[in-house]
Amino acid sequence: MNRVLILHGWGGSDAPHWQAELASEIAKNYGTVSFPLLDNCHFPSKNRWMKQVRQMLKEFKPTTVVCHSLANNLWMWLCQAEDMTEIERLFMVSPPSLETKEKNIKTFFPCPLPQDIYAKKVHMIVSDDDPWVQMDESKKLSKHFGATLTVLNNAGHINADSGYGKWEWIEKLIMRDENEK
Repeated sequence: MNRVLILHGWGGSDAPHWQAELASEIAKNYGTVSFPLLDNCHFPSKNRWMKQVRQMLKEFKPTTVVCHSLANNLWMWLCQAEDMTEIERLFMVSPPSLETKEKNIKTFFPCPLPQDIYAKKVHMIVSDDDPWVQMDESKKLSKHFGATLTVLNNAGHINADSGYGKWEWIEKLIMRDENEK
């Protein structure tokens, strides 16, 4: 049975963000989904988020993880731990630069690139005009993890501010793959 864990980035991903819509769609179709609000999402602490997500990984035991923005860096930090367990599928949407200098999220950077991403299948989805990362870094990251790469044109940070509320493409991608299991 597929269990989907959706991890938001800095500031959360409440409605009308596509992650909130995705969680709703999975639940509406009787899927198993967890979409937690991570602690103090506007002023996140890497260590607190890691502790919180480690507990979720132990208890919820996801087969699919969907990360947006800062959650991708969180996942990479988690991959540095010795007790990390491999999942079936990882969706990395809009990972920011590993060298981001933003003061409010400084505990997450610089982010080391893990050798193992702990997922059998990785699909990275990026925008060609994301203000948080250059396209060449996104491509290098994708290649490093052996990820399938989808590049969206003029999609910004692929969030509600750039028009990504209800996003049927990602819903179908995750639901289709879920039904193939």
